[in-house]
Amino acid sequence: MRAVPRWTLISSGIAPVLLIGGWAVAGALEGDGYDPARETISALAASGAAGSWVMTGAFLGLGVCHLVTAWGLRAARPAGRLALAAGGVVALVVALFPVPLSGGSIRHGSAAVAGFALLALWPMLAAAPGGPVPWALRPVPAVAVTTVMTLGAAWFLVATELHGAAGVAERFVTCLQALWPLVVVGSCLSYRPRADAVSRP
Repeated sequence: MRAVPRWTLISSGIAPVLLIGGWAVAGALEGDGYDPARETISALAASGAAGSWVMTGAFLGLGVCHLVTAWGLRAARPAGRLALAAGGVVALVVALFPVPLSGGSIRHGSAAVAGFALLALWPMLAAAPGGPVPWALRPVPAVAVTTVMTLGAAWFLVATELHGAAGVAERFVTCLQALWPLVVVGSCLSYRPRADAVSRP
């Protein structure tokens, strides 16, 4: 297994802080007119929103963090690293093409869907099918996390269509997607292969 540099702990650790801190500060700047349970995170970055600069900066920082983490996460399979990096690029696109204050945006919506899909799939794509690997890169936990993320994304889509708790659903799935790279990096840095696995030809 290829070593994972310790600086990936910084990039993967900053990602959830930026995301959660961004929506918390931007939401506070919006005031009582914004309902975090029903309204999306993207609404906080909408053109003309009071906290748009905060949420846009958070999206940009999140994208850069995913790109840096994907670059350093050498223990993961290339397909998973590529999906994580692509998810980072999509976060940059989401920041560059915000939704308007009223109505929707096809470019923003398409990018958001692509981001949900890529960041949901990357844990499964990064998993190693056999051999001694950190627990977060093993098939069972990777597939389980991908399943939960996919169900969370489906919950968000249904809640959006039914005008339900879309904000809660989106925060759940995006928080999990932002935290999982940190979990993977932590498992890689703490992993110590057994002596018999190291000596095996």
